[in-house]
Amino acid sequence: MLAVDTGVVEEWLSEFKTLPEASISSYATSLKDKTALISSLYKVIQEPQCELLEPVCHQLFEFYRSGEEQLLRFTQQFLPELMWCYLAVSANRDLQSSGCIEALLLGVYNLEIIDKEGHNKVLSFTIPSLSKPSVYHEPSSIGSMALTEGALSQHGLSRVVYSGPHPQREMLTAQNRFEVLSFLLLCYNAALSYMPAMSLQSLCQISSRICVCGYPRQQVRKYKGVNCRIPVSSEFMVQMLTGIYYAFYNGEWDLARKAMDDVLYRAQLELYPEPLLVANAIKASLPQVAMNSTKEGARCIQVEITPTSSRISRNAVTSMSIRGHRWKRHGENTGDQNEQPENGNDATELGNFIIPEISVTNVAGERTGNGEKSRALAENDVQHLQGVQETATDPRTDSKGMPEIRRQKSVRKMMEDGINSSGRVQF
Repeated sequence: MLAVDTGVVEEWLSEFKTLPEASISSYATSLKDKTALISSLYKVIQEPQCELLEPVCHQLFEFYRSGEEQLLRFTQQFLPELMWCYLAVSANRDLQSSGCIEALLLGVYNLEIIDKEGHNKVLSFTIPSLSKPSVYHEPSSIGSMALTEGALSQHGLSRVVYSGPHPQREMLTAQNRFEVLSFLLLCYNAALSYMPAMSLQSLCQISSRICVCGYPRQQVRKYKGVNCRIPVSSEFMVQMLTGIYYAFYNGEWDLARKAMDDVLYRAQLELYPEPLLVANAIKASLPQVAMNSTKEGARCIQVEITPTSSRISRNAVTSMSIRGHRWKRHGENTGDQNEQPENGNDATELGNFIIPEISVTNVAGERTGNGEKSRALAENDVQHLQGVQETATDPRTDSKGMPEIRRQKSVRKMMEDGINSSGRVQF
């Protein structure tokens, strides 16, 4: 650590102690613009053996419990780096060097789980319904939703997920370590829009380090310092992915892409379903090209604003449209149906339905539909068959003078065998 950085940090430590109460608000507003101070504080946190680490952690905790929102945000931006330093020291079995960092993390945790009255907080999260518009979607853009009995029974009902109450902790152990760290990272993600670019970079870097240390990918990333594996929980990885997803669209595309690949790599090794689901969903939703890396400000999500006036689609089926609709009556086309086509090869048209010509006995014929025309054709067939039978009653004899045995077929049998249009019957 350079002497310049040490001087900047020492000046910051002494400045706050002599600051009057009336000047705290203006002082807190000016802290976010001191990039040299923020960079020096990162260097102090990254060196566990530094003498300034303990007073820095103490002052960061004073900022957090001061009640001033800008001071609280100033401390929150260092939470990812503090978590990495604590996990790295714990993995190396050097718990003595992480005492002040552990105390700071525990202090922030115990402050976040209670409200101003000192009662335990119960966080609630409302899961939006797809049938109602939100800042993320419009029901009309999803398509038609089937109005089933189950869908109607669930309409208007909102599902609420609760988190808490969380117990207070006096020390970090292997059993409660990631329960505390996951909650701290949840609080950090709730304030992502206030975090500077240096904090987002730190989040992406420590996510990669935590996930690949002790695995073959560490040699590819060329990470040094910690060679043993750092255990992680599924919930902690999901919280890391939440911050990484925000970093994608706020100027840290390259670091966020590397961090997401490393988290997905670790989730596949650990077979954690939740991080796998979130990481693959993020990967599938990313654009094909990298976002612009300019840091002009936080990006917003473009959504369709629901108009205040009600709008009804022109094609919407309502009771009035059904009432005003007039179906075409079958009797309106009766005169056209009674007309016989001049050519036997022409197709018969019934309304909008055209019946094609089908010939079974290689003789041109007509196919008719149901209704009056079918009955008319049936009567013509009966008369035609009667004429055939009368013609066939004339006596005929062969060369031997024996009368010919005539067979009379029933109407149904002759229709099944097929009768040509000329009226000739084969005996």
